[in-house]
Amino acid sequence: MSSARKTRILAVILLLSAVLAHAADTDGIAHAGAMPWWGWAIVLFFFSLVLGIVAALGGVGGGVLFVPIVSALFPFHLDYVRGAGLMVALFGALSAAPTFLKKRLASLRLAIPLSLVGSIASIAGAMVGLALPVYIVEIALGVVVVSVVALMLRSRGDESRPLRSPDALSSALAIQGVYYDERHGGEVDWNVHRFAVGLLAFAGIGFLGGVFGIGAGWANVPALNLMLGAPLKISVATSGLVISINGTAAGWIYLNRQAVLPVIAVPSVAGIMIGTRVGAAMLGKARPEAIRWLVIVVLLLAGLRSILSGSGVM
Repeated sequence: MSSARKTRILAVILLLSAVLAHAADTDGIAHAGAMPWWGWAIVLFFFSLVLGIVAALGGVGGGVLFVPIVSALFPFHLDYVRGAGLMVALFGALSAAPTFLKKRLASLRLAIPLSLVGSIASIAGAMVGLALPVYIVEIALGVVVVSVVALMLRSRGDESRPLRSPDALSSALAIQGVYYDERHGGEVDWNVHRFAVGLLAFAGIGFLGGVFGIGAGWANVPALNLMLGAPLKISVATSGLVISINGTAAGWIYLNRQAVLPVIAVPSVAGIMIGTRVGAAMLGKARPEAIRWLVIVVLLLAGLRSILSGSGVM
């Protein structure tokens, strides 16, 4: 057995042990018949594993699937689901960041300024989200998720955007670079423009991520690619860095308010991370377009359910 596989098995054992260590802390789970706390943890682990596979095949972050779907199907308080959603988005982004940095696809010069404004806004968003009544958050979450569906239907991303002249701000910050495109077998120069507008956009994205506890890859990538003009691969990789920084900032607020319940967060993170690896391995044989439509349908149903629940209809 390879050392890498041993490490993954050990990590899973440690994560499951953490769930057992917090067995008594189950206040975030509503009364749900005869199902014991550990039963919900096991079901959530396998459900999150499936979400991780679908997220990898559909090209979306696990956080944006986790919060609306788990809040719709599981008897957990929404605050704990949002806290776990931040952990899911954070750990998923952190697991991919080293590879992207090694391949020079993720740009620290691009990510750090955007993360600075985004993390400040995400802290404010987390504080607002935890202060609002649950029904308002449910309605707003449903609206955001339906908007994500509309964005997925309209936005495809552009890998071969022409190189434009950088604006004064991005030139002053030296936000540019070169990456090796394995598909075309050559180096690609890139830069960005309209960087001041991008800072404002990422402040708004960070705020929404903090309020709802969802990863912001669904918004980061179109903003980087379509608004700032970064190549699609640079946008996807740099989005992971931004999510990891913003998610850390907002996560401290949820931790401080005791809204991260280990019995919910630990199996969710373990399931999502394993599922993402499985999905990545299946990507070559899967039909991404079919998975994309599955993601769209599931998100649409979860978003509508959240709106109806917050409105008192369900």
